[in-house]
This record gives sequence, C-alpha cells and structure tokens, in this order.
Amino acid sequence: MGLTILYRLSIFFLRMLSNLLLMIIFFSSYDYQERAKIMMKFANLIDENIEELAALDAIDAGKLYHMCKALDIPSAANTLRYFAGAADKIHGNVLKPSRQFHAYTLMEPIGVVGHIIPWNFPTSMFFVKVSPCLAAGCTMVLKPAEQTPLSALFYAHLAKLAGIPDGVLNVVPGFGEIAGAAVSSHMDIDAVSFTGSTQTGRKIMEAAAKSNLKQVSLELGGKSPLIIFDDADIEKATELALIGILFNKGEVCVASSRVFVQEGIYEEFEKKLVEKAKAWVVGDNFDHNVQQGPQVDKKQFEKILSYIEHGKREGATLLTGGKTVGNKGYFIEPTIFSNIKDDMLIAQDEIFGPVLALKKFKTIEEAIKSANNTRYGLAAGIVTKNLDIVNTVSRSIRAGSIWINCYFAFEDDIPFGGYKMSGFGREYGLEALHKYLQVKSVVTPIYNSPWL
Repeated sequence: MGLTILYRLSIFFLRMLSNLLLMIIFFSSYDYQERAKIMMKFANLIDENIEELAALDAIDAGKLYHMCKALDIPSAANTLRYFAGAADKIHGNVLKPSRQFHAYTLMEPIGVVGHIIPWNFPTSMFFVKVSPCLAAGCTMVLKPAEQTPLSALFYAHLAKLAGIPDGVLNVVPGFGEIAGAAVSSHMDIDAVSFTGSTQTGRKIMEAAAKSNLKQVSLELGGKSPLIIFDDADIEKATELALIGILFNKGEVCVASSRVFVQEGIYEEFEKKLVEKAKAWVVGDNFDHNVQQGPQVDKKQFEKILSYIEHGKREGATLLTGGKTVGNKGYFIEPTIFSNIKDDMLIAQDEIFGPVLALKKFKTIEEAIKSANNTRYGLAAGIVTKNLDIVNTVSRSIRAGSIWINCYFAFEDDIPFGGYKMSGFGREYGLEALHKYLQVKSVVTPIYNSPWL
C-alpha cells in the first residue's frame, strides 16, 4: 500500500515539476521590484489574518496562542519583508583575470527547491525557507510536518491572493517516509532544505546522493549548553536558564537543555531556578495566563517521559517536576535534574521537551570541555560580565550561534545554523539567500586592450 502511494506521489511530482521548471524561468524573469512588491503584499496579508493563523498553530502544535499572535506570526511577516528587500540586490561581480579576458559572474536561481519543515515552529520555519527562495526567483515544493499542516495550507492560499503565480509555491502535505522521501529523491528537484532530526537528515542526504546529487542544507538537532559564571547576575541567569528550556515547552532545537553553573553561585542559582520552575504555569494554551501548553502529540509526550525515567535510573538527582500534569492531554511538569555526568543519556540526547540537566563546574577549561562534549553544535549561551571570559569561551565552543547574556537572539539578518551533527548551511541573513543561487562565470577574450 505504502509503495503504491509513493509511486502515485512520484508520478504527481513528475507531472508537477515539469511545470515548475518552466515557472523558474517565468518567475525569475519578473522585474526584481515586482517580485519584492508581491512578497510585501504577502506579508501584509499575513498581518491581516494573524488571529486565524495563530489559532491554527496553537491547535496543531500545542503552542501558546498569545505567543503565536505576538511573536511567531508577526516575525514571519517581517522575515518575508526582509528578503523582499533583498530581491533587487542580487548581483554578481566583475572580475579581473590574469590573462586577456573580460569576466563577470551571474547569480542565477538554483531551480526547483524542496523544503521539508518541522512541527515545532510551523509558521517560522515556513518563512525561513520560503522567503529567501522567493527572493532568489526559485520555484518550490514545501512539505509541512504531518503533525502541523494547517497553517502551511493557509499560507499557500494567501500566496495566491498576493499574486504569486501558480506553480511557484506548492504545499504538499504528507508523511515523511512518503512525501518527504519523494522530495528528497526526485530527479527534477535541484536542492532540498530540511529542518528536523539528525536521523532524518542522514536519510535526506543519502536520497540526494543516490538521485541527482541535489544540493542539501540541513538544520538538525541540538544539545545546547548555557554556561553561567560566578560574576553573573543570578536573577537574570535563572530567567535565561528557565526560558531557555521551557520556551515552547522545550520543543526547540536550540533549547538550553544543559546548564553549567560555576561553583561560587551554584547553590543559590539552583534554589532560585527550582523556585521559578515550580511557579511555572502549565495548562490550556489558549489561556493568556498559561506559560506552557501540551507537547505536540502522544509520541513526543511518551518520548520525553521515557527520558525522565532514564535520568532517574542513571543516578541524576530529580530536583523538581518529572510528572504529567492532569489526566487529560500531553502536559509535562518543568523538570530539572542535577548531579549530571556528561556521559548520561539525558546529557547527550536531544530530548525536545521541558527537561533540564544541571551541572556544577570549577574552571573555564572544565566548562568548555563539558560544553563541547556533545555530537551537536547548534547554539550556546554564556552569562558573565567578564569580557575576557566571553572572548575565550565564545571562540572555544563549537557551535553556530553563541549568545552572550541573552538567549534565543534570532534576527532576520543574523545567519543561523550548526556545526557537527547539527547540520550545515545557514538560515537567515544573506547567506540564506545565496544558498538558493548558482554562480555562473561568463568569460570573453579581450583583443588589443589598452589596459588589463
């Protein structure tokens, strides 16, 4: 049955992609200002439908409705506007070869792009992928996560209202093993951009290699450290640590799931952190007073609970949490473990839930070693007033983003991506735009030139 569906889906893609290849020429030939104008209209339509869109993501993903309305949806519209502003700034270079040639480069759309996005930030991830791709003049097939397809389908509707030509932005819901596999392996898709688990990222790379060697960009898992030094403001540090793990119920790739605290302030820090975690409000995600809604689905809910049991068995100290909230839904208490060892499962695996591993350290060298003792390298946080410590630690941690005295500091013009098994390629910034462009060199001989 599954193979039959996959075959039919592949035929569907084949027919659709023959049109997409033509649409690349059509859409990329649009006047840059016209393309930017359409993208701006798309962003305005998002603003006009903010309540419906926030409700869709809250229903699908268990996200806080008021946070979607205040943060996720407006930020996505602004991402679209940022890249609309870049659409008319795609330039090649005039070169000066050593021999008698005139040469320049063109920046051309890479072609048909396949986007595969995760369920934890359905709106943000949609526009992190789609915005630079539209600005570059590419056509695309986007597969939303099977858990959260609703807002993606609504955005496809708004795209049409904005004037994006049919065939440029295509949303194809489906399961990863069917729809995602078809996107990754199709011979007429020129690039694939994926955000999700490292395990799935491997499969996408393999499919890309076995098909047409399509370009691949991966933003994968994380086990991000937050390192807090003795000179830190404890109140601020505990707030950063709490938000770092509990924002979006811990379903964040850069969640600060490992917190290292220097021994001079450890006891006071631990006490304050536990107090704040116990006061954290878990419940109905449409209630404005609630700080944490339900996990996305039963599978994720059970996975998180299994890791909590692992932590207990491995000998970590459960300071607070560790249980479900209520007898209905997928609610989990904010959970903090202490006395962590670096090789414990809860200190190595990406749990993707409200579970924090707390550890005491003495020296900078010890903190750096523990921070790097992971197969991931997506982000890290440092809390200190000492500039020398900031410089040393930020250059020593192998991660794509280092946040100093802050956390979750995302901006449209700041590149974001991973080291090691957190993937490669960058979202945001002009780096994101460039990954959807090809560089073509054009060379002409020069005869009897008065200068070279």
